[in-house]
This record gives sequence, C-alpha cells and structure tokens, in this order.
Amino acid sequence: MPISPNQGSTGGGTTVTITGVNLANATAVKFGSKLATITANTPTSVTVGSPSGAGVVDVTVTTVGGTSNPLSFFYIGAPFKSGLDVTSGPTGGGNTVTINGTGLTTASTVNFGANAATPTVISDNQLSVTVPTGAGPGTVSVSVTTAGGTNNGLSYTYVDTPTVTTLSPNSGSDDGGTAVTITGTNLSTTQSITFDGALAPFTAVTSTSVIAVTPPGSAGAVDVVVTTTGGSATEVGGFTYVGSPGI
Repeated sequence: MPISPNQGSTGGGTTVTITGVNLANATAVKFGSKLATITANTPTSVTVGSPSGAGVVDVTVTTVGGTSNPLSFFYIGAPFKSGLDVTSGPTGGGNTVTINGTGLTTASTVNFGANAATPTVISDNQLSVTVPTGAGPGTVSVSVTTAGGTNNGLSYTYVDTPTVTTLSPNSGSDDGGTAVTITGTNLSTTQSITFDGALAPFTAVTSTSVIAVTPPGSAGAVDVVVTTTGGSATEVGGFTYVGSPGI
C-alpha cells in the first residue's frame, strides 16, 4: 500500500495519498498516535492532511473491515539557511549562487522574491541555484522550500546593467598613469575596469562616476570596459593612447 509523499513537515499540513485496496469508507487514518484529516476517499485511495509530528511514524488506515498494515512516514524539520556566497547580481539573472545551511536535502524550490528557481542539491548543507530574472533593480527576500517547509531570512539585490557615457580625459600617455573620470549610470558596484584588456586601479566610486588610472598601453584607440555586479559596459575606442614624442 504505497504512500505518497512519504515525508513532510514536522508542522503537519502535507497532503498525503495512500493507495491500496478495500479502502472505501475509511473511518480513521493515523500517523503514529495522531489522527489525520481525511479529505478524499475511494475504494483504492485515501487522501489526508498530515498532523504535526517528528521522526518516523507508522501510518495506518482503518475501515469497517479493520486496520491496514503500517507504512512509514518521515517528518522533516524546516530548512535553515546560514548564508549566500553571492548577495547581488544582474537584473537579468543567470548567475549561480550557493546557499549554505542545514536540512536542504529535499529542497525543491528557491524563490528570489516572487520568482522561483529549481536548485541543485549538493548536500544537506549546500544548494546551488541559477538566479532567475528579477522584476527590476532592488533587494528581494530569498526563501528555500523543502519537504519540511519554507524558510526565509536571506536577501539578494538585483543590480541594473551599467552604462558609460563619457571619459575625461579620453586620451593620455602610452606610459599610463592618466587619471580618467568615467561617467555613466549604475557604477556603484564597480568590480573592475580595463583599458584594452589591462586592469586599471580605480577609486572614488559613485553611482554615476568612477576614477581610473590608466595602465601602460600601445598607441591608438582602445576599448574601455567597466564591470559591475550588474554586468559590463564597453566604450569602444573610448580612450586613445598617445605615444611619447622623440627627436
């Protein structure tokens, strides 16, 4: 006589279907010593809402013909989340986040705000999930749903893709060392800036500007790429290296 699912929250409320024969007119379904609420009954099945409980309990069905053999039902506690390895990312989603905690083995869904994603269970203590697309920039709650219930308590921030509008100055010595003010939008989470692929140190970051110091480069126009938590913006040929004069 199968039982599906055979596990559920310690708080009860799991919809459980028991299938078998001669189950019509069931008078009682017990999870251990506790009665379950019968919501549907046919000659081959009984559907109930599980009562609260803990551990492993025997489930039996009683009809006028007697009481069935027992089946095992496993109570699972609600998950606990201790943290995210990445707490922000682009509004378009697509980046991978690792969730650490306990009781994660039966995780079925991770919600970022109203948007759901299906996680990959690494262990009872860790999940990996691809962040879904966000409704827009801002912070949302992160919840994990397992057979034991749903747990909230963590947050994730969606960040818009950056833009670059101007570089000032937009040229300088090929020896490097030119302080360049880059203006644009959504620059507050800047992680790196490159000139022709070479990393440049930067400082004084705000949402609309960042100051970078050019690395050495070859004479000519080069692309400048600003990478933030929300993605990357490329200013094609945005800075021109000028060779030193010689006589």
